[in-house]
Order: sequence, then C-alpha cells, then structure tokens
Amino acid sequence: QVQLIESGGGLVQDGGSLRLSCAASGRTGDIYAMGWFRQTPGKEREFVASVSWSNDNTYYADSVRGRFTISGDTAKNTIYLQMNSLKPEDTAVYYCATYPFEDFSLRTLLWERGYWGPGTQVTVSS
Repeated sequence: QVQLIESGGGLVQDGGSLRLSCAASGRTGDIYAMGWFRQTPGKEREFVASVSWSNDNTYYADSVRGRFTISGDTAKNTIYLQMNSLKPEDTAVYYCATYPFEDFSLRTLLWERGYWGPGTQVTVSS
C-alpha cells in the first residue's frame, strides 16, 4: 500500500499562483512515476502533469504547458506542482497519483491501477 497526502490547494485570483505538494509513504518502491490529475463536476478526470522516478522525464497536458511545472524529490517521495498564471478554467479538484508499471504511459486507465490521494480543491476566481 502507498499513502498519498496532497496539500497546497486553495482560492486564488485569476493570474495568481499556487504550489501543490504530494507526499507518498508506505511501499514507495512500487512507484515508477508520480503525477497530477484534475476533475471538475460532471467531467472525467484529466491528466495534468507527471514526472518519472527513473529519469526525471516530465509530461504536461497542452492546457497547462508553459504555466505549470512539476518536480519531484525521490529522497522525500514527494512531488510538487507549481501553478502560475492560473485561469478560472483551472478550477478543479487536483489529485496526486502513482504509476505502478515500469513501462510509462499517459493512459489514465493504467494510472488508475496505482494509488491516489484524496484530492485538494483549487479554485481560481475571475
């Protein structure tokens, strides 16, 4: 089992910044990558960003590339998501997740086989 705890969500104005953190504990040896997803009511959960534990490769959704930066600290089993130039459409519950397979994929279906945090609310007011 892996436990994930997210922090850093909140309310921010259009154009503002927030930094999310996610700390993993437990069987962290089962983690090959970690990432962030987000979900709004009535919509499917969508990929935001991820970082590989083996080579630090990062991936971003087109909607956040250039505004969000994901980073990871393998020693602390923690990832961060620096979110700048936030827009009202970034409002969502943000979830931290682990990727449990050695061959990396962005397919949400595979990420769902890993572990997920409880989520943290990010609200961007216009």
